[in-house]
Amino acid sequence: MQTRGNIPQIIRNDRALYEGNLIHYFRAVFNHARNLHYPYHNFRHIFHVLWLCHEACLFYRDRLTPRDMRNLLIAAMFHDFDHSGDMSDDDINILRAVRGVKRHLREEDKDYLADIIELIQTTEYPYKTTPPPSALSAQIIRDADMSQALSVAWVQQVIFGLALELNTTPLAVLKMQGPFMLGLNFRTEWGQEMFPKSEIAQKVKEVGEFLELLGEATPVKPELV
Repeated sequence: MQTRGNIPQIIRNDRALYEGNLIHYFRAVFNHARNLHYPYHNFRHIFHVLWLCHEACLFYRDRLTPRDMRNLLIAAMFHDFDHSGDMSDDDINILRAVRGVKRHLREEDKDYLADIIELIQTTEYPYKTTPPPSALSAQIIRDADMSQALSVAWVQQVIFGLALELNTTPLAVLKMQGPFMLGLNFRTEWGQEMFPKSEIAQKVKEVGEFLELLGEATPVKPELV
Protein backbone atom coordinates (compact mmCIF):
# COMPACT_ATOMS: atom_id res chain seq x y z
CA MET A 1 0.00 0.00 0.00
CA GLN A 2 1.48 3.36 -0.98
CA THR A 3 2.02 6.11 1.52
CA ARG A 4 -0.48 8.92 1.10
CA GLY A 5 1.01 11.88 2.94
CA ASN A 6 3.48 13.02 5.54
CA ILE A 7 2.69 14.20 9.06
CA PRO A 8 2.32 17.94 8.25
CA GLN A 9 -0.07 17.08 5.40
CA ILE A 10 -2.10 14.88 7.74
CA ILE A 11 -2.18 17.52 10.48
CA ARG A 12 -3.31 20.22 8.05
CA ASN A 13 -5.83 17.82 6.50
CA ASP A 14 -4.60 18.62 3.01
CA ARG A 15 -6.86 15.93 1.53
CA ALA A 16 -9.93 17.29 3.33
CA LEU A 17 -10.53 13.81 4.68
CA TYR A 18 -11.80 14.54 8.19
CA GLU A 19 -13.45 17.50 9.92
CA GLY A 20 -11.26 20.56 10.40
CA ASN A 21 -7.55 20.12 11.07
CA LEU A 22 -5.37 18.89 13.93
CA ILE A 23 -2.99 21.84 14.25
CA HIS A 24 -4.13 22.66 17.80
CA TYR A 25 -3.63 19.05 18.91
CA PHE A 26 -0.27 18.74 17.21
CA ARG A 27 0.95 21.83 19.07
CA ALA A 28 -0.43 20.45 22.33
CA VAL A 29 1.39 17.14 21.95
CA PHE A 30 4.60 18.66 20.57
CA ASN A 31 4.84 21.34 23.26
CA HIS A 32 3.41 19.60 26.30
CA ALA A 33 3.77 15.80 26.14
CA ARG A 34 6.61 14.84 28.48
CA ASN A 35 7.53 11.54 26.86
CA LEU A 36 8.43 12.50 23.29
CA HIS A 37 12.13 11.76 23.90
CA TYR A 38 11.55 8.35 25.50
CA PRO A 39 13.19 5.26 23.98
CA TYR A 40 9.96 3.66 22.69
CA HIS A 41 6.82 5.57 23.71
CA ASN A 42 8.12 8.65 21.95
CA PHE A 43 7.30 11.10 19.15
CA ARG A 44 7.97 8.51 16.48
CA HIS A 45 5.64 5.91 17.96
CA ILE A 46 2.81 8.38 18.58
CA PHE A 47 2.92 9.83 15.10
CA HIS A 48 3.53 6.48 13.44
CA VAL A 49 0.21 5.38 14.95
CA LEU A 50 -1.39 8.63 13.74
CA TRP A 51 -0.03 8.08 10.21
CA LEU A 52 -1.34 4.51 10.15
CA CYS A 53 -4.77 5.58 11.40
CA HIS A 54 -4.88 8.19 8.64
CA GLU A 55 -4.02 5.46 6.11
CA ALA A 56 -6.93 3.45 7.50
CA CYS A 57 -9.21 6.48 7.18
CA LEU A 58 -8.31 6.67 3.50
CA PHE A 59 -9.05 2.96 3.15
CA TYR A 60 -12.42 3.29 4.92
CA ARG A 61 -13.43 6.71 3.64
CA ASP A 62 -16.77 5.24 2.54
CA ARG A 63 -17.46 3.65 5.94
CA LEU A 64 -16.16 6.22 8.42
CA THR A 65 -17.67 9.67 8.60
CA PRO A 66 -15.40 12.74 8.71
CA ARG A 67 -16.34 13.04 12.39
CA ASP A 68 -15.41 9.39 13.05
CA MET A 69 -12.05 10.04 11.43
CA ARG A 70 -11.40 13.17 13.49
CA ASN A 71 -12.17 11.31 16.72
CA LEU A 72 -9.87 8.46 15.69
CA LEU A 73 -6.99 10.73 14.78
CA ILE A 74 -7.27 12.76 17.99
CA ALA A 75 -7.23 9.51 19.96
CA ALA A 76 -4.16 8.34 18.04
CA MET A 77 -2.29 11.55 18.87
CA PHE A 78 -3.09 11.24 22.58
CA HIS A 79 -3.06 7.48 23.12
CA ASP A 80 0.40 7.63 24.75
CA PHE A 81 0.39 11.25 25.89
CA ASP A 82 2.62 11.60 28.99
CA HIS A 83 3.40 7.86 28.98
CA SER A 84 5.58 7.02 31.97
CA GLY A 85 7.93 4.72 30.06
CA ASP A 86 6.85 1.93 32.43
CA MET A 87 4.65 -0.70 30.78
CA SER A 88 3.88 -2.62 33.97
CA ASP A 89 1.00 -0.31 34.89
CA ASP A 90 -0.48 0.66 31.55
CA ASP A 91 -3.82 1.50 33.14
CA ILE A 92 -2.04 4.45 34.74
CA ASN A 93 -0.62 5.45 31.36
CA ILE A 94 -4.15 5.42 29.94
CA LEU A 95 -5.27 7.74 32.75
CA ARG A 96 -2.41 10.09 31.85
CA ALA A 97 -3.45 10.06 28.20
CA VAL A 98 -7.08 10.74 29.07
CA ARG A 99 -6.07 13.57 31.36
CA GLY A 100 -4.00 15.04 28.53
CA VAL A 101 -6.78 14.97 25.96
CA LYS A 102 -9.23 16.46 28.46
CA ARG A 103 -6.80 19.27 29.21
CA HIS A 104 -6.31 20.19 25.56
CA LEU A 105 -9.74 19.39 24.12
CA ARG A 106 -11.19 22.03 21.81
CA GLU A 107 -14.74 23.26 22.27
CA GLU A 108 -15.95 21.72 19.02
CA ASP A 109 -14.83 18.27 20.16
CA LYS A 110 -16.36 18.24 23.66
CA ASP A 111 -19.49 16.39 22.58
CA TYR A 112 -17.26 13.53 21.38
CA LEU A 113 -14.95 13.27 24.39
CA ALA A 114 -16.43 9.94 25.53
CA ASP A 115 -15.83 8.41 22.08
CA ILE A 116 -12.23 9.67 21.99
CA ILE A 117 -11.54 8.34 25.49
CA GLU A 118 -12.99 4.95 24.58
CA LEU A 119 -10.59 4.74 21.63
CA ILE A 120 -7.63 5.65 23.82
CA GLN A 121 -8.64 2.99 26.35
CA THR A 122 -8.64 0.40 23.55
CA THR A 123 -4.82 0.68 23.43
CA GLU A 124 -4.23 -0.36 27.06
CA TYR A 125 -1.74 -3.25 27.02
CA PRO A 126 -2.02 -6.16 27.67
CA TYR A 127 -5.29 -5.90 25.79
CA LYS A 128 -8.25 -6.62 28.07
CA THR A 129 -11.03 -6.58 25.50
CA THR A 130 -11.52 -7.36 21.83
CA PRO A 131 -13.33 -4.61 19.92
CA PRO A 132 -16.44 -6.07 18.27
CA PRO A 133 -16.64 -6.05 14.47
CA SER A 134 -18.93 -3.02 14.62
CA ALA A 135 -16.29 -0.95 16.43
CA LEU A 136 -14.22 -0.22 13.34
CA SER A 137 -12.34 2.78 14.75
CA ALA A 138 -11.35 0.78 17.85
CA GLN A 139 -10.07 -2.05 15.67
CA ILE A 140 -8.08 0.40 13.56
CA ILE A 141 -6.27 2.06 16.46
CA ARG A 142 -5.52 -1.36 17.98
CA ASP A 143 -4.11 -2.64 14.67
CA ALA A 144 -2.05 0.52 14.24
CA ASP A 145 -0.68 0.43 17.78
CA MET A 146 0.59 -3.14 17.62
CA SER A 147 2.34 -2.85 14.26
CA GLN A 148 5.47 -0.94 15.31
CA ALA A 149 7.67 -4.03 14.96
CA LEU A 150 6.77 -4.18 11.26
CA SER A 151 8.09 -0.69 10.52
CA VAL A 152 11.39 0.10 8.82
CA ALA A 153 13.06 1.38 11.99
CA TRP A 154 11.94 -1.54 14.13
CA VAL A 155 15.38 -2.55 15.46
CA GLN A 156 16.17 0.84 16.98
CA GLN A 157 12.62 1.63 18.01
CA VAL A 158 11.53 -1.75 19.34
CA ILE A 159 14.65 -3.71 20.29
CA PHE A 160 16.71 -0.97 21.87
CA GLY A 161 13.84 1.32 22.80
CA LEU A 162 11.76 -1.28 24.57
CA ALA A 163 14.84 -2.75 26.24
CA LEU A 164 15.44 0.55 28.01
CA GLU A 165 11.82 0.97 29.03
CA LEU A 166 11.52 -2.65 30.18
CA ASN A 167 14.87 -2.45 31.98
CA THR A 168 16.16 -5.51 30.17
CA THR A 169 18.66 -6.30 27.42
CA PRO A 170 18.18 -5.76 23.69
CA LEU A 171 18.84 -9.47 23.22
CA ALA A 172 15.97 -10.37 25.54
CA VAL A 173 13.61 -8.13 23.59
CA LEU A 174 14.85 -9.54 20.29
CA LYS A 175 14.04 -13.04 21.50
CA MET A 176 10.47 -11.91 22.23
CA GLN A 177 9.86 -10.67 18.71
CA GLY A 178 9.43 -13.96 16.85
CA PRO A 179 6.62 -15.22 19.10
CA PHE A 180 5.07 -11.75 19.22
CA MET A 181 5.00 -11.44 15.44
CA LEU A 182 3.68 -14.97 15.02
CA GLY A 183 0.81 -13.99 17.30
CA LEU A 184 -0.13 -10.82 15.43
CA ASN A 185 -3.77 -10.91 14.42
CA PHE A 186 -4.90 -7.82 12.56
CA ARG A 187 -8.64 -7.43 12.93
CA THR A 188 -9.37 -5.03 10.09
CA GLU A 189 -9.31 -5.64 6.37
CA TRP A 190 -7.06 -2.59 6.16
CA GLY A 191 -4.60 -4.06 8.65
CA GLN A 192 -4.51 -7.38 6.83
CA GLU A 193 -3.79 -5.61 3.56
CA MET A 194 -1.28 -3.19 5.09
CA PHE A 195 0.57 -5.99 6.88
CA PRO A 196 0.08 -9.18 4.84
CA LYS A 197 1.16 -12.52 6.24
CA SER A 198 3.99 -12.66 3.72
CA GLU A 199 5.46 -9.46 5.16
CA ILE A 200 5.12 -10.74 8.71
CA ALA A 201 6.84 -13.96 7.62
CA GLN A 202 9.79 -12.00 6.25
CA LYS A 203 10.07 -10.03 9.48
CA VAL A 204 10.00 -13.23 11.55
CA LYS A 205 12.74 -14.61 9.31
CA GLU A 206 14.75 -11.43 9.85
CA VAL A 207 14.45 -11.82 13.63
CA GLY A 208 15.75 -15.35 13.34
CA GLU A 209 18.66 -14.20 11.20
CA PHE A 210 19.62 -11.57 13.77
CA LEU A 211 19.54 -14.21 16.50
CA GLU A 212 21.61 -16.58 14.39
CA LEU A 213 24.21 -13.87 13.80
CA LEU A 214 24.36 -13.37 17.55
CA GLY A 215 24.87 -17.10 18.07
CA GLU A 216 21.62 -17.44 19.96
CA ALA A 217 19.27 -19.54 17.86
CA THR A 218 18.41 -20.83 14.44
CA PRO A 219 16.01 -18.70 12.40
CA VAL A 220 12.28 -19.13 12.93
CA LYS A 221 10.77 -20.63 9.79
CA PRO A 222 8.51 -18.02 8.19
CA GLU A 223 6.05 -20.66 7.00
CA LEU A 224 4.92 -20.92 10.62
CA VAL A 225 3.17 -17.58 10.21
